[in-house]
Amino acid sequence: MKLGNDIAAIVTGGASGLGAASAAALAEAGCKVAIFDTNREAGEAFAKSIGGLFCFCDVTSEATVSTAIEWARGEHGPERVLVNCAGIAIGQKTVSRDRQTGAVVAHSLKAFEKVLAVNLFGTFHMITRSAASMVTLDPVNKDGTRGVIVCTASVAAQDGQAGQVAYAASKGGVAAMTLPIARDLARDGIRVNTILPGLFNTPMFAGLPDDARRALEATVPFPSRLGEPSEYAALVRHICENEMLNGASIRLDGSLRMGPR
Repeated sequence: MKLGNDIAAIVTGGASGLGAASAAALAEAGCKVAIFDTNREAGEAFAKSIGGLFCFCDVTSEATVSTAIEWARGEHGPERVLVNCAGIAIGQKTVSRDRQTGAVVAHSLKAFEKVLAVNLFGTFHMITRSAASMVTLDPVNKDGTRGVIVCTASVAAQDGQAGQVAYAASKGGVAAMTLPIARDLARDGIRVNTILPGLFNTPMFAGLPDDARRALEATVPFPSRLGEPSEYAALVRHICENEMLNGASIRLDGSLRMGPR
């Protein structure tokens, strides 16, 4: 699908990190971009900087998703591009021991549910809401394309580390549902793909000491550095424009394979 021509796009988690880079790349390509995020201050400022629209949205909340979608469509028209970048990470082992008492502690079910609620359920929630609109639109090209959906998983979906059980499960779910959703929507001309990023230079790593950062970079075979959000965004744009990319889960990781710890 050729970007530009005032094509409307929604980017969840678009106030920072990979989402912000994706929103900027789509805006640069000529899309009308709506940033969905819970960080109102950062989201409004960033949306203004790229000529986009900020919509407060918690992807786990039907009410805020409905309000945000209604506002975005009212301002920009129905979206033909959805990029799912909203996500959280909570580190906890399946079973651990309290450092002070030595007591055995089971993984918090509430924490596990929260990670899946945002990363997996929230992604699926946005997909179903956007796809239900996209199927009603006219095709934009000879292939019959009506829309493109890009999701964000993680290399943890395939080689999650100790303490990442909730995160790996949520991102594994995103990767696993990519192909069946793409097949569900194929008849309606909607493509669905997922990116599995490795270690990227996002706010999560911004506060790391230099030695810790260098140690992380050394684990990436080539190039031996953290990925830049702009590189993630470049793949998002390519997925939107390459009609043969459908139902794919693509690792973007410098050939990194995560160790057990």
